[in-house]
Amino acid sequence: MDAEISPDELADLLDADADVCIVDIRPAAQFDRGHIPDSENVPFHALADEIERLDGEERIVTVCPHGKSSVQAARLIASYEGVSDAARVESLAGGLDAWGGDLEAAEPSPTDEGPESPF
Repeated sequence: MDAEISPDELADLLDADADVCIVDIRPAAQFDRGHIPDSENVPFHALADEIERLDGEERIVTVCPHGKSSVQAARLIASYEGVSDAARVESLAGGLDAWGGDLEAAEPSPTDEGPESPF
């Protein structure tokens, strides 16, 4: 792991359309309720099995609710032999609690709306 990145620094990278892979390690249901736009969900419990998806990324930022678990996730990713030595792996300092930017929610599927009322 290289360091932590501040929410302002991450927002600047996103505004500049920098090539950054944001990995949100929360469970899928929490991710669906709101996440940083263009981030991908890889729940922490599945990270070891899914880490190959990050091969070739130049800059990876891990995200969690408070910035604690994402530090562990960043260390795990950085230790993976498939992540190149040139890759920069960071954790979002303060997590989503500190993120001041917009969050994007997943579109509910038709099955999420519950049963239709017969009335």
